[in-house]
Order: sequence, then C-alpha cells, then structure tokens
Amino acid sequence: MSVAAIPLPSRRQAWWQALRPRTLPVAAAPVLATCALAWSESGRLHWLAALVTLVAALLIQIGTNLLNDVGDFERGTDTPDRLGPARATAMGWLSPGQVKRAGFSALAGAFLLGTYLVWLGGWPIVLLGLASLFCGWAYTGGPRPIAYGPLGEVFVWAFFGLGAVLGTYYLQTGGVSRAAWALAHMLGLFAAAVIVVNNTRDRAGDARAGKRTLAVRLGLTACRVEYGLLMLLPFVLLGWLAAAGHHLAAGLPLLALPPALMLVVRFARLAPGREHNRLLAQTAQLQLFFSCLLLLGCLFAPLR
Repeated sequence: MSVAAIPLPSRRQAWWQALRPRTLPVAAAPVLATCALAWSESGRLHWLAALVTLVAALLIQIGTNLLNDVGDFERGTDTPDRLGPARATAMGWLSPGQVKRAGFSALAGAFLLGTYLVWLGGWPIVLLGLASLFCGWAYTGGPRPIAYGPLGEVFVWAFFGLGAVLGTYYLQTGGVSRAAWALAHMLGLFAAAVIVVNNTRDRAGDARAGKRTLAVRLGLTACRVEYGLLMLLPFVLLGWLAAAGHHLAAGLPLLALPPALMLVVRFARLAPGREHNRLLAQTAQLQLFFSCLLLLGCLFAPLR
C-alpha cells in the first residue's frame, strides 16, 4: 500500500497506532500468569504489587514501541514500501520529538512505579528494573541497537520470559520455584516467536537497510523452523510444570495446541508479506490464550 493510499488518522488514532496495542499481550501475559502461579503455590497474592508490576511492564513495552517507532525513522529503516503497519513518525502523523518524549515519559513512569517494587523486593528488583529500562531504550537506540543485530529473539526471551516471570514471582513470594522457571521459559519462547514473525516479514527491507537480524542472516527456511520450535516447545515444557505438581495448569494449556499448530502451518506456507501482520497479532494472542488457560488451571487447582 502506498503512502498516498493510507487514510490520514485522527490524532488519537495516530497515537494508538504508535503504541502498537497488538504487542501489549506479550508484556501483560507473563505478569498475569505468574501472579496466578504465585497464588497457587503460596496461598496469597500481593494485589498492589501485582497491579504495579502489570502497569510498569506495559509502560516499558509502550516506551520501547514508541522509541522503536522514532528510532527506525531516524535511521532510515522505515520506508514507504515497508510491509508492516504504518508507523506514526515515518508517516508524518506525529513528530519525532513528540514520539521520543512520549517514549521516555513511559519509561520514566515505569521507573517511578519501580521504586515501589524496589522497596518490596530490594536489590534484585533494582538490577532487573534498570536492565529492563536500559534495554527498552537500547532496542533501537544507541550505537548498536539490539533490534539491528541477531539477538532480538534472545532479548525478548530473556526479558519477557525470564525477567518478567521470575521478577514477578520473586515480588510475590520472595523466592523462585521450579514451576516459575518452567513458566519463564514457556512465555519467553512465545514472545520470541512474535519477533520471528516481525523479522521474517521485514527480512528484505531490513537487509537493504543494513539490519542484520537473525532472519536476514539465516534465511526464510531457518525462520520457519525457528518459529515452529518456539511455538511448540512451550507445550513440551508443560511436562516440567506437571512434575512440579501443577497438573491442571499443565493440562489446560494443551487446548492452545491446535491453534498453535495452525499458526505454524500458516507461517511455513506464507511468503513474507502483509499477511504476516495478522499472523504477528495472532501469535501474541496465542501466548495470551495459553497464559489464561494456565492461569485458570492455577486458580482451580492451587497447591497448598
């Protein structure tokens, strides 16, 4: 679709587009599922800590999205022929200064909320929070942006999986369990699958712009194999959750396996194009569906 063919949105619509709401489940799902797991294992839930953690996670995701919007524009990566959704800065709907200020404001809001979480959790949360804020900026900022190299999938696995789950669980219980480790890997793998869809769609444009993502380096066939593994390994890891005593929580998410298989088949058959935009949203939704099923399993069959 050409630039001229894209209708001019209202200011509210432009900001909504810049926030990239389709990616927000990737930030919300780990917090929600982990709080259910913590309640299941400890018999209690710190509601205020849960709410603050959720809002802080969403603000970090929003800040990262906004800085990515303006960062790609300033580096010349976003061009009129890009296959992804229209970007607010590149389309001229919002100025680079506006988007950059909003991005840093979101990260600042997460920082302020994080002071309460630090009061609860101490130095481990200090380190995790500062690393999360730094990487939110460094994903497309700084001299060597994470998004422009081959470690994008590793980054989201580490922060939307290990960091989000283990940090949330630690705030709720003061420790880390085997089940929390299992959940961290499962949700991190799903989050990495979202990045694979994004980078596969943009592979040709990224190569022209000098972005050396894993999709650019390894090629289309490897991307399809990678996506399949990332989408299906979480179902294998449910056995780890069952071994920790969470039998219902490990069983209910299997209901998400048929739609996951359908997405894997679709991804394997699709040539990189605009249809990947829908597939990206559905991959994030699948992670949220998986997390909600696991959450229900924890609520209905708590460990005491």
